[in-house]
Amino acid sequence: MAGHSKWANIQHRKGRQDEKRGRVFSRLAKEITVAARMGGGDASFNPRLRLAVDKAKGVNMPADNIDRAIKKGTGELEGVTYEEIRYEGYGIGGAAVMVDCLTDNKTRTVADVRHAFNKYGGNMGTDGCVAFQFKHCGQMLFAPGTSEDALMEAALEAGADDVATNDDGSIEVLTDPYEYTTVKEALEKAGFTAEFGEVTMKPLNETELEGDDAARMQKLLDAIESLDDVQAVYTSAVMAEE
Repeated sequence: MAGHSKWANIQHRKGRQDEKRGRVFSRLAKEITVAARMGGGDASFNPRLRLAVDKAKGVNMPADNIDRAIKKGTGELEGVTYEEIRYEGYGIGGAAVMVDCLTDNKTRTVADVRHAFNKYGGNMGTDGCVAFQFKHCGQMLFAPGTSEDALMEAALEAGADDVATNDDGSIEVLTDPYEYTTVKEALEKAGFTAEFGEVTMKPLNETELEGDDAARMQKLLDAIESLDDVQAVYTSAVMAEE
């Protein structure tokens, strides 16, 4: 499809996330608290907590906030008990959508998510209806012009699962989700810094949308992402650049 650029789409998504930075701290604090509650407060023995703390540091979340969130999880400070829940459904053109939430009120959360799907042309489905279309992994994207051979050698030596060059010249490195930080640090030591990276649910196949369909899909995603209980939204939709 004309204008479908992995690089442009990732940059666009990163820009939208940066615009919503005010919500990021509260969502990360929730994730840190839940990770500490489930696996303990020592990040060196708790891979999920290490990921959450690394992500928090990556957006310059104050150390006091991180420490407080950990203590809420371990019970040293009083805090709300959150429950993890995932909702699945379909967006415009049948694009798959997964919504990860942390909530203290499932009844409220499911009503809010269903309302967002229905209002903006989507359809909330049953558990498992789209999960098989995604892979849990670490993903790093390197700018077009990066030496493919050198990056591939460094990435595979660092323990990456796969390295792929996209049509636009950008290079993706995929990792086990809990090896993401280790691989990222090894690549940085080797002189390779990703322009964008995260632990994500990567769609195995993409649904390309353009024009009005792309605009409608973006409205649906924005509506879901704006909900207080939503931690992350994953989709197979790719919006073409005009």
